[in-house]
Amino acid sequence: MELIGFEKVHDGRYLKSYELTYLNRQGKEKKYEMVSRKELGGPKDLGAKPSGVSIVATCGNRMLLLKEFRMGINRSIYNLCAGMLEPKESLEDCIARELLEETGLKLVKIRKILPPSFAAVAISDTTTYIAFAEVEGSPNSAGASANEDIQAALYTREQVRELLETAEFSSRAQMAAYYFAEE
Repeated sequence: MELIGFEKVHDGRYLKSYELTYLNRQGKEKKYEMVSRKELGGPKDLGAKPSGVSIVATCGNRMLLLKEFRMGINRSIYNLCAGMLEPKESLEDCIARELLEETGLKLVKIRKILPPSFAAVAISDTTTYIAFAEVEGSPNSAGASANEDIQAALYTREQVRELLETAEFSSRAQMAAYYFAEE
């Protein structure tokens, strides 16, 4: 596969659309559409700078999950607390801010931050960190934006096992929930 063309086709408020032109393995041109949260100057910028973080948070023996309405699928799903890095904000400050804004919980300790990974590799170059954190407090979503419908709650392993069989999840949240439930 060889990238031979790169063109921005739409400049939205939050997403920019690009059309990539490839030569496939048979030497034929293939057009591919993708979006980015960033302004891309060229192929070297694809996936080059992380946008935000997803947080796998626990409070004692309970896991934080958000039930949130996602406009792109027109329904509520279980998800991880997550957010975008603000300009000049440290990753640690972003984690603490997003936890407080979306859940009302206070960051106690960051156990591990994994290197950036691709969030939606089939359609976007967006990369995010995955952080594992310990939190404290009682969840509420009072600080969430009026444009977000978020219900934050802490779940036991048994409750998470049941949700995994009966509810819809984002893929990252589903994977994290499975490993939490089976631990």
